Amino acid sequence: MKIDLNADLGEGCGGDDALLDLVSSANIACGWHAGDAASMQATVRLAISKGAAIGAHPSYPDRENFGRLEMRLPLDAVRAGLLYQLGALDAIVRAEGGVLAHVKPHGALYNQAAREPELAHALARAIRDFNPSLLAVGLAGGCFIDACRAEGLAVRQEAFADRGYRADGSLVPRGAPGDLLSDDGAMLAQAESLVLRGEVVTQDGVRVAVLADTLCLHGDGAHALRFARLLRARLEARGVAIRSN
Repeated sequence: MKIDLNADLGEGCGGDDALLDLVSSANIACGWHAGDAASMQATVRLAISKGAAIGAHPSYPDRENFGRLEMRLPLDAVRAGLLYQLGALDAIVRAEGGVLAHVKPHGALYNQAAREPELAHALARAIRDFNPSLLAVGLAGGCFIDACRAEGLAVRQEAFADRGYRADGSLVPRGAPGDLLSDDGAMLAQAESLVLRGEVVTQDGVRVAVLADTLCLHGDGAHALRFARLLRARLEARGVAIRSN
């Protein structure tokens, strides 16, 4: 049994170096919600040195709200923005001798694409047109996964150890009660359930099937590094290999 562990990095939260010792994939902020050219280059170099798969973490143009504000932009503008961010990061990755492996939208863009088919297909087509060999990472069971498959892209379905789930398999929105788990025991139990049993217990106590290929470890929380160490140790003790492919 194996699982990919991914972290959102290059967001100015600190701890990227240490987190990259624990995860197998790095999603690097492309400048629109966080980061800049210098941070992208530094994070790419770190990821290459640690052997982590490198992915783009594009967002809406929303630094003020860390990319968490839902927007209604023309789909052509969304496409152009995604290509702009992918192109910037890909240029840095190639210049540093690495390979861009995947794309994982950030924040509001990620959540809207998980439930809005038109937006999901616009993103999927843009990724295909940029590089059809890229993996697309999105919420397990969401519209983005379906759209990417329809465009012929390989997908990686994502789940979260530290986020609350609703009965329809969606995440509890940020800022709502139960959005984030803070207890190490609860997060470890949720991660084990996702990886070993393919299910999660929602905030209402309902068991929902969630088939995950990758678990996200948020790097912007105070507990991120400590929990990453605990989670990796727990999964490996259960015989789960941590790798990106």
